[in-house]
Amino acid sequence: MSDDGFGGGGGDYEDYGGGAFNDDAFDENYDLLATELPDGEATGEGELANGANGPDAQEPQNGEASQPAQAGTGMQGERQPNKVRVTTPYLTKYERARVLGTRALQISMNAPVLVPLDGETDALQIAIKELSQRKIPLVIRRYLPDGSFEDWSVSELISD
Repeated sequence: MSDDGFGGGGGDYEDYGGGAFNDDAFDENYDLLATELPDGEATGEGELANGANGPDAQEPQNGEASQPAQAGTGMQGERQPNKVRVTTPYLTKYERARVLGTRALQISMNAPVLVPLDGETDALQIAIKELSQRKIPLVIRRYLPDGSFEDWSVSELISD
């Protein structure tokens, strides 16, 4: 018998009582590479290639027909931002650093500059100028302890 337990005699794996894969563990009609269908076939919106719906899809129960979602309600189970904001309207120093860094990176990657330039060439200086004029097109998502969140536009927040 070898030291690694894989030699003759089976080793430790025979003692494992967990569920092992046997011949009927896999559905023979299931295609692991079914993300692409043959030419000419298309799936419906939100439908996967194996005929299953997305992971959040639910089957109608008791003969109920699927109803279209009402406007503004969102999908059931989808997390929505709070309607009433409870966090401070001030931009924290951590949010400021993250926003300026993100915007400076965008500007350095040739994103359009949203303020008139007075000879600035440094992306960080341009981002600071955009922040002072409230022109940065980013949204800050603040998570709350109960799992909900608030979305604040950078232009809505007070920064000094």
